[in-house]
Amino acid sequence: MQKPEKPADEVERLATLQSLNLLDTASEERFDRLTRLAMHVFDVPIALVSFVDENRQWFKSCMGLDVRETSRQVSFCGHAILEEQAFVIEDTLDDPRFSDNPLVIGEPHIRFYAGYPIKYLNGKTLGTLCLIDRKPRQFDARSRLILKDIAAIAEAELQAMEMATVDELTAINNRRGFFIAGKQALSLCQRQQLPVSLVFLDLNEFKPINDRFGHAEGDKALKLFASSMMEVCRQTDIAARMGGDEFVLLLANANQQQVEQVLSRFAALIEKANKEQSLGYSITFSYGVVRYDPRKHKDLDAFLAEGDELMYKRKQKGKLKRQS
Repeated sequence: MQKPEKPADEVERLATLQSLNLLDTASEERFDRLTRLAMHVFDVPIALVSFVDENRQWFKSCMGLDVRETSRQVSFCGHAILEEQAFVIEDTLDDPRFSDNPLVIGEPHIRFYAGYPIKYLNGKTLGTLCLIDRKPRQFDARSRLILKDIAAIAEAELQAMEMATVDELTAINNRRGFFIAGKQALSLCQRQQLPVSLVFLDLNEFKPINDRFGHAEGDKALKLFASSMMEVCRQTDIAARMGGDEFVLLLANANQQQVEQVLSRFAALIEKANKEQSLGYSITFSYGVVRYDPRKHKDLDAFLAEGDELMYKRKQKGKLKRQS
């Protein structure tokens, strides 16, 4: 058996895959519709939308199989992501790379495989739309074009997901993106009993910036704020714009000292921007920090609500100080 090699851009490819917060999520009709279509068009018993993770291939849509993942070392899709076109094995028993593969000699007894690579917006190949049969079969040029067309629809669905979860102005998560990624992160930390903190942030006096300097300048302030957040984030942190001038940071596996370090670095970046960019105004912010407590926070909404409340109280105190 020949194990699949790693792509030359493996590090960047995996970073892209992880950034989508797609792995280990529930099945979705948008992808299931495509695998059902593929099964019907090609008359195969198995069709998958498969994403190749570091050590496994995971199935976002899985028609005809009872499992949601297999080892990358034995995966056919691990080979398919190395190609630019359809990767086809018409009879696995005639191919020395696969004839003794565990997925061939055991369940699901693969005799035919055809996979077309699914790429993301940045050109990174994340997985495949693939067909599997338990008997050998021929796969002509017309079939390859049809498979390519269905894979292109899967790519379009990925792009639509990204557009629906990313804030257009600041290019960080929007509210929907935060809840999708945040629920996954919170669930993971609960299972592994890791500390989680949420920081709810709000720009002070944002409306006067818009009123005095114009909305273009207001947009510039929001983008600067968001980019500063991303600069202090670790790979495991989730930054989002919840709407208007409200932002959140979800810090997974972070103790109190680490949270304070993140906030200190962020405040320093904002202060540096105020001094160096001659904005004509100063960007300031209020925030509330909440440490996750499963007895107190039933879900992410409750976690978020407490952070919002704490931020608002600090904001009001700040106003009173400035007025006195």
